[in-house]
Amino acid sequence: MAIDPIHQFKIEPLFTIGHIGNHVIAFTNSSLYMFLTVALIAALMIGGVAGQRLVPGRLQSVAELSYEFVARMIRDNAGAEGMTFFPLVFSLFLFICVSNLVGIVPYTFTISSHVIVTAALALLVWSTVLIYGLYRNGLKFFMIFVPSGIPVYILPVVVLIEVLSFFFVKPVSHSLRLFANMIAGHIALKVFAGFVAMLGVSLGALGWIGGVLPLALTVALTALELLVAFLQAYVFAMLACIYLRDAIHPGH
Repeated sequence: MAIDPIHQFKIEPLFTIGHIGNHVIAFTNSSLYMFLTVALIAALMIGGVAGQRLVPGRLQSVAELSYEFVARMIRDNAGAEGMTFFPLVFSLFLFICVSNLVGIVPYTFTISSHVIVTAALALLVWSTVLIYGLYRNGLKFFMIFVPSGIPVYILPVVVLIEVLSFFFVKPVSHSLRLFANMIAGHIALKVFAGFVAMLGVSLGALGWIGGVLPLALTVALTALELLVAFLQAYVFAMLACIYLRDAIHPGH
């Protein structure tokens, strides 16, 4: 019985939308789970807002806690002016968190396990920082590349490092961190779960007895993945707040 931990990340076309030259434009399982994620978030928000009560119900409590959690994150990391970007950060946090949680359910698909998705989200944040920073501060925005208090003789080196950090390191690390954590956790889950099944099939009753420890580790890893699913959404949103702070206050 072969264990293929990579198969769960394969993008499968569900139906063809059209063609551009020789390229097929298809609606894939990744697209399906993106729509499902948005639908779940919309149901949560609409259910939380509709029929608001003085004593909140479950959906209203989750919606209000989500709002306050993200709002506090923005104020702590970007200041009161950072609330301008609340819709962006709130959407990023919920989209990543909900899609990560959906991906833990067996036989589903994890959107953030593909670097093209995480890179698109990271580039959205990076381009927002660049465009808003130039719009708000003009050429003063480029002061983010010139930290205050740096001796003149090493300033060129520091400026070069800051430029490379802004244009390359930050967007790349922002996207790879989420991608790498999700794909590594899901591979580990698949390996341990597959090992339990393989023992049971190949060794019978003795194999099922021997699979108790891998099964316990699988349950523990699942609980850890639930925590990681939330933490990765939090880290991604918090870093977005920190980067957006540079667009608001470009001086170091």
